[in-house]
Amino acid sequence: MSSDSFMVFSGTKTRYLAEKICKDLNCPLGNLVITYFADGEFVVSFEESIRGRDVFLVQSTFPSADNLMELLLMIDAAKRASAKSINAVIPYFGWARQDRKDKPRVSIGAKLVADMLSAAGIDRLLTMDLHADQEQGFFDVPVDHLYASTVFMPYIKSLNLKNLCMASPDVGGSKRASAYAKFLDVPLVLCHKTRKKANVVADMQIIGDVSGMDVILIDDIVDTAGTITKAAQLMIDNGANSVRAMASHCIMSGPADERVANSPLQEIIFTDSIPYRGTCSKVKQLSVSEVFAETIRRVENNESISSQYLI
Repeated sequence: MSSDSFMVFSGTKTRYLAEKICKDLNCPLGNLVITYFADGEFVVSFEESIRGRDVFLVQSTFPSADNLMELLLMIDAAKRASAKSINAVIPYFGWARQDRKDKPRVSIGAKLVADMLSAAGIDRLLTMDLHADQEQGFFDVPVDHLYASTVFMPYIKSLNLKNLCMASPDVGGSKRASAYAKFLDVPLVLCHKTRKKANVVADMQIIGDVSGMDVILIDDIVDTAGTITKAAQLMIDNGANSVRAMASHCIMSGPADERVANSPLQEIIFTDSIPYRGTCSKVKQLSVSEVFAETIRRVENNESISSQYLI
């Protein structure tokens, strides 16, 4: 595919993925420079003409907030440089857990970030595994919502587990786990958890039978790994033969590495939507560069992307 009509650029922390996307697209990564002032403020500059081009800006918006600010400045700079269209490629959409008012007097961060991206000037969003599917409705521009199942499903099949069972570490993720179980025609079990506060699981119970099963826990993110490791231990305590975990986004903050290392999890598989900086040997990442590259190609050629979806 010729890259004469489009260009791909990357923010600082997602360059590793943007380079792989460009390799899959057989196009160069655009030249963008971020200059920092002494007080931490920074300015974004495109070092080549983008006039009349469709630009794809690759940047996950995980903490710190500088990643989001970089993306907003990239969008603004592209708009002021007369880009034909501005497409935000956000493999991990940060603040997505703040999708509703779960108690009085709190913000809805996901909607606020969506509004900021729209105000900055995006024409389209490409993202993967939002915390809640309905967050697509926070945007007034087209949203291409991709799924990590595209890379997870072949890996699950490659394991050749005889007594496979899909599981969700909480009831909120039951729809996701159920889709995997239905596609693979295997049993589904759920965990019901209660929290005293954020990132602290107070109690957890299992719904279903995992005796003799090879369990795979499915989730969208793993932050401190408290829930996923507690669920894994619960599976083993209830007779599971083995336990693995798969999650789209590798946040892995705080005590996560230690918890996973000391847990009965055989391995935990993520996509590379967020770079993994830890040292836990149980962590494995599968690249989604081909998925995003193919989506960019189809968007640019006005082709359907629905055939990419496995579940």
